[in-house]
Amino acid sequence: MKDDVELLSVQSDEHFMRLALQEAQQAMHRDEVPVGAVVVSRGKVIARSHNLTEALNDVTAHAEMQAITAAANHLGGKYLEKCTLYVTLEPCVMCAGALFWSHIGRIVFGANDEKRGYRRLESSLLHPKTEVLGGVLADEASALIKDFFQHKRNR
Repeated sequence: MKDDVELLSVQSDEHFMRLALQEAQQAMHRDEVPVGAVVVSRGKVIARSHNLTEALNDVTAHAEMQAITAAANHLGGKYLEKCTLYVTLEPCVMCAGALFWSHIGRIVFGANDEKRGYRRLESSLLHPKTEVLGGVLADEASALIKDFFQHKRNR
């Protein structure tokens, strides 16, 4: 029985990460760094977002920040304890701080961010009760970002 639950969890994590990857694709088509996010509550997507820093001319308009706001609005409250954030790239320090304050229950991310990821500086930036799983569909998420910046360099 436990193996069935773990398999279901892995399948669910991959399913929702694929939705986040679709959001990242939308960002890429808008010439934004391709990071996408979805917030899930009770098995349902309650928020979808992608980077909008260029479109909004706002350095804080990361996919995670947009997702936190949309999820809180959907729920009618600022705390996301029973929610999971799926994001294609490890959150930065700014986003980790916002996720701390939201009391997010779980974070699942795709690719590691060796340069700007929150774990590079301090892994305890998140709320102590937040569970974290990294590396879900990491190859796909990493390829999107690498392709985006390769294309930028070749222009």
